[in-house]
Parts: sequence; C-alpha cells; structure tokens
Amino acid sequence: MDFPFLRTIRIEARVYTMPASVGRIVKIPLFCEFFEYPARFRHGPPPLAGEDPTCFTCARTEAGTMHEPFENAEDVFRYLDSFHNMERGIPARAFRLDRIEKLAEAAGFPQRCCPSVHAAGSKGKGSTCAMIASILTAAGKRAGLYASPHVEDFRERINLSGEFFSDASYAAAGEELRALVDRIGPGGLPGGEDPTFFELCTVFGFMAFRRERCDAMVIETGLGGRLDATNIIDPLAVVLTPIELEHTEYLGGTIPLVAAEKAGIIKRGRPVFAAAQTAEALAVFRGTAAALDAPLRYLPDETESLDAEVDRNGTRMRVVFRDRSLFSRPLVTRLGLVGEIQARNAALAALCVRVSFPEVTDEQIELGLSRAAIPARFERVLEDPVLVLDGAHTERSVAFAADSFQAAYGKGGILLFACAAGKDADAMARILIPSFSAIFLTVPGAYRKADPDAVRRAFSATPASAAAPVGAPAPFWFDDTAEALEAALSRARALNLPILAVGSFYLAGEIKSWLRGKGRV
Repeated sequence: MDFPFLRTIRIEARVYTMPASVGRIVKIPLFCEFFEYPARFRHGPPPLAGEDPTCFTCARTEAGTMHEPFENAEDVFRYLDSFHNMERGIPARAFRLDRIEKLAEAAGFPQRCCPSVHAAGSKGKGSTCAMIASILTAAGKRAGLYASPHVEDFRERINLSGEFFSDASYAAAGEELRALVDRIGPGGLPGGEDPTFFELCTVFGFMAFRRERCDAMVIETGLGGRLDATNIIDPLAVVLTPIELEHTEYLGGTIPLVAAEKAGIIKRGRPVFAAAQTAEALAVFRGTAAALDAPLRYLPDETESLDAEVDRNGTRMRVVFRDRSLFSRPLVTRLGLVGEIQARNAALAALCVRVSFPEVTDEQIELGLSRAAIPARFERVLEDPVLVLDGAHTERSVAFAADSFQAAYGKGGILLFACAAGKDADAMARILIPSFSAIFLTVPGAYRKADPDAVRRAFSATPASAAAPVGAPAPFWFDDTAEALEAALSRARALNLPILAVGSFYLAGEIKSWLRGKGRV
C-alpha cells in the first residue's frame, strides 16, 4: 500500500522510510540512520582525532544542520551570496580583521599552506596578479590565483592561474567551509557577528588552494588593504599598483589616505614592489616600508628602458632592468593583453617574481607573461562588429582603456557605458565623450546598485554639463542593459564602427552572459 505521507529512500540493500515533510534528502551514506523527526541523523563511528566531523555525503554537521550537498562552484557561490555582501550595494559593516582571523584559526590557518604574493592598488592589480601566477605556472609551480570581482563565472575568483579546479574540488572545499560556519554558529564571531560574503569567499579560496596542494598563492585585495579580509597572510612579497581616488567613503578622500590603506598590507621585512605612483602616494609607501624595514623597489627606478608596441591583438614589450645581477639581458615578449599599461604591469610582475622566486628563469618569465589572460581587460569578444570589454571604472584606468581603443581602432567609435553608484561618472565622462561618435548609457545589470541620474547628468550634452564639449553626441539611455547592447550593436553594424563597453566589471559580465545566451561566445 502506498502512503502519500511517507517517502522511501533505497540505499543499496537497505531501505529507510521517513515522513515526506523531511524534504529532499540525497546521497545518505550507510552509516547514517534516521534519528529524530524531521531532520536529524545519528552518525556511526565518531570522527577520529583531527578528522572533520561533517558527513560530506549528506552534508549534515555535528550541530545537526542538514544541507543538500554542493555539486560545483556555483552552488558554493549561492551559499556565500546569502551572507552580507557589499558587492550587491548593501552598506558595508565595520571593516575589521578579527572575524576572518577567527574563521581562519578554526579552519586550521589555510592561508599558511604555501608562500604567497599580496597585491593592492587602484588599477592594474588584477592584471599584475594574473601575470605573476602565469609566470609561476610556466615555471612548473601550482599557482593559486585569488581575484575579485568575477566577470561571469565565480571560478574566476579562485583558480589555478586561470585554469579552473574540478567541480568536486570546489564542492569539497565548500563543504569544509560550510561545516566550519555551522560549528561556529550564528553570531559566533567577535562582536556577536556573522561572517560576510567576502570573508567567507577569502577563507574558501585559501581552503581550495590548500586542498589542491598549491606551491604558491597570488592574492589580490578586495577593497583597500589594511582591513581587507585578505590581509591575514604573511606574504613572501607585496605588490603595490598605481593609486588614485576610489572608494573614498571607506578609504578617505585624499591620495595619502587611500595610499595609507593600501600600504597596510606591507609586512615587516618583506620586500615591496611598487609601480609608478604620484608623489603623494609614493611618499606614503616609502615611509611605511621604512618603518617596517621592508625593502622597497620602485619600478621607475628599477628600469633603464621600457618599450611597448600596441596593436589590436596584444602588446610587444621590451624592458631593460638596471640591476644586471637580477636580469643580465632585456626581457622581450609579446603579451596577449592590450595596452601600454599592460607592459608596465608585466615589468612589475617580472621584477617581483625574479626577487621572490629566483629559481625562475628569464625564459619562463617571458613565456608566463605571453600566456597571461584575464577577463574584461580590453577583451575583444566579437569581431563583427568589433566589441571590446574593459572593466575600467576609475578616471585613469578609463583613460588608459580609451587610449588603447583609439590606438587600435581610431577615433569615433561607439561607447557603451555603465558604472556602479559611487563611482566618479563626471570624471569618466570628461575623458570618454570627446572620443566617440555615439554614446549608449545603461546600468551595470541588476547585481550592483547604480545611480542612473548621476550617469545621465555626467554625459548630458547640454551646455550646463561640465563634461560635455561643444558638439558632443547626445547620449541614448536604456534602463535595460540588454536593450542598450542590442541598440549599440545595431548602430555599429549600420555604420561599421567598433564598440568599447567600459565602466564596470558587472557591465562586462552582463554583456558576456547575454552573448553566451545568444550563442555568440
């Protein structure tokens, strides 16, 4: 007889019957048995000393919480995204390190699993990190790369120098993290607080690198540096890319204040590698490094010459370093990344690796630089019409993107622009408007909060706009990102013009997802 209020699950030769209201139970192992209505299970033999108490098959922890097992990184992302996530525009909590320090301690300090390189800066840190990881990979090392935000796929944040781990590996690290969170319990962190998305994401990354037995980790900060969740590592080296005003509501409204937050990742005695900086930022970096007895190598002082030839498909570079004991000959290679700024990033990455990993050869450095790739850094995703994506979202980085676009395709192309709330839309508009014949404005998707009125004002062609020169094209506004993209593509086809989509990594992600849905990428 069939009773609708009962449900039967058969596992090999054993059958368990339980109330249907228990919910979806999957992959229950033989040593688990139904214990107490509606969702508790009594396990078999207790875990051995040092063994994780979680049954990873049914994902039930010793605290009695039952979860459906993770199957891949996307499942883990949905779990992490259920926590406080300022990337969604939710107001930030007080930035502190004690929460993630407790998480890391409870996890067995996964951030200590291998040597690391730590990078902070306002622009270029993602590309520089990707280059360092690629060089280490070319040298035969398993180099874990931690970056943010992701453009389209969560695995872009945590991978093996751009190569994704297996679904099983991400899932297992996710189960390890979830078991840890369950053991700590709600409000179990300092101040009676719960962890944030980025804190959990960071610990998850360290756990994944430990599980994958990485030889090195290259870690990009999320926001700032001093109080960033990544700043619990004791790195082999620190990299500081160019500084400009950004996230001023958190980091301060002047270059010295922003630089001081970035300099917070400098550790006593650890070498520091700094890209070209304003005088104010450089003074902060030099002062902080000196106070911590951290030797600082400043790229403009370290290079005798740095030449770059940019075309639509990449950048040919040649750099000569002054210190012949480090580099006895010039480094010459062709980057897959486009732009003069990428040649500077490559020189910084090469210098960092040569000092921190002296066993890596010149040839391995050149090979690693040539193979480095990163999404939405002047990434050409369509050929007809040409569509280039760049996540630049600060004044100087947008200027570099616009210059590279003009160098490759000439002036008078089509601009598709969106930025998150709080970005300096006025400054970006002043740079972009003169270079394009048509401008399409929108929001960077639904994930990140936008300020449409501020963007419309910034790009307004009225005389009252400080950004718009005489004769500037009147912008087209679209509330829907997909509609803006379709309109820009239609205009580009009709006029045979290239498109630059810039202003936000979230805009780039929306565009790539839309194109993938249409079978275009």
